Amino acid sequence: MADQSDALDDLDDAVAAAAFRRLARHLQHRHDAQNIDLMGLAGFCRNCLADWIRDAGFEGDKAAAREVIHGMPQAEWKATRQTPATDEQLARMEASLAKNKQD
Repeated sequence: MADQSDALDDLDDAVAAAAFRRLARHLQHRHDAQNIDLMGLAGFCRNCLADWIRDAGFEGDKAAAREVIHGMPQAEWKATRQTPATDEQLARMEASLAKNKQD
């Protein structure tokens, strides 16, 4: 059986792209899932996805990448969708980010 990275590498690009677009649209719809909560649970958020598309070759700047992922300018998203982070959310995010570090 192939390891996880081999299976992902073998995934057809069109299938992977469709799944990525579905994820981004899902996150645009589920604005109740706050970035801080995504970071606390999974160690990534919408802004990470924006960084990842830039890493993959998106030619726009950080603001343009975030607009693609958020479905609107980030300032608008923050003003209309983002709630203030609690101390508990920040602590959970920090603990989760520590798990992202790879040796």
